[in-house]
Amino acid sequence: MALLLASTEQEVEKKIKHLESEGVIIGYTTVVNQEKWNPNTVTAVIEVKVTPERDGGFDRVAARIASFPEVISCYLVSGGCDLMVLIQGETLQQVAGFVAEKLSTIEAVQSTATSFRLKTYKENGLFHALDPKPERLAVSP
Repeated sequence: MALLLASTEQEVEKKIKHLESEGVIIGYTTVVNQEKWNPNTVTAVIEVKVTPERDGGFDRVAARIASFPEVISCYLVSGGCDLMVLIQGETLQQVAGFVAEKLSTIEAVQSTATSFRLKTYKENGLFHALDPKPERLAVSP
């Protein structure tokens, strides 16, 4: 990294430590190909419409939703919904139970729309192994 930045290793380490202490770098993660690691894992994207809270807006509702262990990511988004929530479960029933028993029972939640991951092509900037198939039929003499 130091060579790419035309800097010394010590300067790069110092900068990284500074970015970590300022909360710019908040963690490090491994991207796991769930289809190979645990192909039975169920991942769902849930669009959530909420009523913003007085003096808290979306933040308190989002923090409450994000605190559930099933939630991988939670974003405030523009468009037809307010929050985009990514969750993971062991079974379809577990995911459905999360939506019915935990998410939908929050007073500020007006509605949800759940979509399930069927296949992953790219995640966190990394491509998953794809089997490229030719787009054209082979020409034979």
